[in-house]
Amino acid sequence: MATTKWVLDPMHSEVQFKVKHLVISTVTGSFKTFEGTLETESEDFSDAKVEFSLDVDSIDTTQTQRDEHLKSAEFFDAATHPKISFKSTSFVKDGDDFKLKGDLTIKDVTKPVTFDVEHGGIAGDFYGNTKAGFEVTGKINRKEFGLTWDGVTEAGSIVVGEDIKLIANVQFAKQA
Repeated sequence: MATTKWVLDPMHSEVQFKVKHLVISTVTGSFKTFEGTLETESEDFSDAKVEFSLDVDSIDTTQTQRDEHLKSAEFFDAATHPKISFKSTSFVKDGDDFKLKGDLTIKDVTKPVTFDVEHGGIAGDFYGNTKAGFEVTGKINRKEFGLTWDGVTEAGSIVVGEDIKLIANVQFAKQA
């Protein structure tokens, strides 16, 4: 069977992350610039190959000062490592949903990760394009990827949690 290529539609996609701040509340941020492809030989996307990258410089937590800190060498070091990338190693059906496994690279650290993927379905848009929607969720420990900056308040509270929740709602357009 022929391989079908799907390309991420950034106009109808979003990539967010959530991290605990001072252990008591959650800060949500997003990346505004990213790209990705999905290639599959099956109708149901099983065994699809997924590649994804995002621009660290496009990080947005709605606070310029915090964003600049995140882009700095203390965190993502955007000047040296401008992209975060992911390349799948497997995409397997898990009931109605999928488990997406692959290699995530942040800074110069590559580690295997597993994400849960909910398939939202396939639909045509106004322009005759076929779209497929997915919600990808997972959790990583930032320290495993070299994001080791730690702030501790005078009272001993940790400023930034280690676990980062990732949520991507993505729409792919089928390529002719």
